[in-house]
Amino acid sequence: MTLHIETPLLESLPLSVTAGSSVWLKMDALQPSGSFKTRGIGHACETYLAQGARRFVSSSGGNAGLAVAYAGRRLKVPVTVVVPQTTTERAKELLRLENAELIVHGASWQEANDLARSLVGASDAFLHPFDDPLLWEGHATLVDEVFRAGLKPDAVVLSVGGGGLLSGVVQGLQRNGWGDIPVMAVETAGAASFHAAQKAGHTVELEQITSIATSLGAKRVCEQALQWAQVHPVHSVVVSDASALSACERFLDDHRVLVEPACGASLALAYEKAAELEPFGTVLVVVCGGATCTVDQIRAWSQKYCPAAQGQ
Repeated sequence: MTLHIETPLLESLPLSVTAGSSVWLKMDALQPSGSFKTRGIGHACETYLAQGARRFVSSSGGNAGLAVAYAGRRLKVPVTVVVPQTTTERAKELLRLENAELIVHGASWQEANDLARSLVGASDAFLHPFDDPLLWEGHATLVDEVFRAGLKPDAVVLSVGGGGLLSGVVQGLQRNGWGDIPVMAVETAGAASFHAAQKAGHTVELEQITSIATSLGAKRVCEQALQWAQVHPVHSVVVSDASALSACERFLDDHRVLVEPACGASLALAYEKAAELEPFGTVLVVVCGGATCTVDQIRAWSQKYCPAAQGQ
């Protein structure tokens, strides 16, 4: 038994018509914790429990912590999650609902992460949000499911924060013999640590995160993500916060599923008929999800960042 579920693989007619190609959705927004994080973190938690862990400690901007809290509740292991001050009230509410001990500390995830690491005792396991081979192994199951379904896309579109999903998906593509399928790695401007790393040829630390897509807010992408990009076709794409927000609203209308701007960034490529997708007949978009914002919050952000669209 695993803590994650096999999620639906759906053809999106609205997105296919808009993008001019056949767009398929891997609906990981439907994972029990609300995001793809359940895959890798669930796998890691089960592994650490088998190794004797008696408490799970995590740092998170929201979704990773929710996945740890969910896993801990299911496995009957206490959980402590440290989140930065930028974490939404919705995320805090959901963490408390999962009975996690919640600590708010620091202006950024890095500061929250430093405190979380300092809390780890001898019988505790630390759950990193994105930089752990156990996470990548779990996230790779997403591709295993697509492979078993018999759909081979011409390209995969996914969002990048710290690079855990990217690392897992490329691992999954490689192990299923799909090393030729390019990955579009999408970030929002103001949280584009992978783009900065690709440009520099090595990981670099952003001075600050200025995007509203705080779930993408890792100042430095994990080394593994950049290493995969050197042996697998990975193309960095950066979109605006406004594009991500617009995609969230349109996706809610089209598919009755609410996702975060971090996920909206990937959907924006199809909704805006991005040039990067033009060469591909069949495109798989990883709907990574995100449970840490509400529709009211997305609309409030839209009014602030997309006033022209609101007036139409």
